[in-house]
Amino acid sequence: MRATLTPREGYVVSDGLRLHYLAWGDPSAPPLVMLHGVGQQAHSWDFVAMELGQDHYVIALDQRGHGDSEWSPTQDYSPAAFQRDVEALVATLGLKRLILVGLSLGGMVAIRYAAAHQPEMRGLVVVDIGPETIERGSREIRNFMALEDELESFEAFVERAARFNPLRPPESFRGSLQHNLKQLPNGNWTWKYDRYFRDPTVARPRPDLWPFVRQLRLPVLLVRGEQSHVLGEREARLFLEALPDAHYAVVPGAGHLVPGDQPERFSAVLRQWLLTRQPEGIR
Repeated sequence: MRATLTPREGYVVSDGLRLHYLAWGDPSAPPLVMLHGVGQQAHSWDFVAMELGQDHYVIALDQRGHGDSEWSPTQDYSPAAFQRDVEALVATLGLKRLILVGLSLGGMVAIRYAAAHQPEMRGLVVVDIGPETIERGSREIRNFMALEDELESFEAFVERAARFNPLRPPESFRGSLQHNLKQLPNGNWTWKYDRYFRDPTVARPRPDLWPFVRQLRLPVLLVRGEQSHVLGEREARLFLEALPDAHYAVVPGAGHLVPGDQPERFSAVLRQWLLTRQPEGIR
């Protein structure tokens, strides 16, 4: 990867909520908007954004209830609410002809947004999610998120995350979790994101993405982690068959959280596809 870029921070308001975002690169460069998965935050894209921010304007949003964005006081975490947040971000920053990149929850939001805003976009990147998924993998994630959410030390969270995802070394989690945990007045540590997302008593039915997928007529890149337990090869092929202009890539050594597990490989895949979507001179 090339020279490190330090992100700039900013805020937009959507539905009265103050939402935090990070931005890398020149605002006059082609825009890339990145949406993280559930329980993550904008810094989940750090290494990818450092690379692509060399010649793109990369914006990563802390989606409502996550990171340094405000929580919804009414627990409105509906698909439509997440879509409105992206619309507010795009309108506030005046982004034109963007490419939207979404992982997991972010991918579901990106599909909905793209279906409604295709003329304003140059492309869509969906990472390890689709209208059909493997229930076992989704259940494993839910069970992990439902574990005790207050531990005595930061390192205890690092160790637990490393056990759950052995594809990454503990130091990788140590770097990412510093942005996703907070210390409580009693000295213990807990997650930054809203407890709504990890409360096992809350019914959160998975939205039906097929009506939105069938509307897509823009270029789409689908990326799957080779070792993903959420999006299998069968599920990926069902998704691709519904898309008239689709490219597909499988990232070796990655599970569900592809950009975090293999940031360099993911960046290379994304950059190669972007070369077909960008004006000459973008390398």
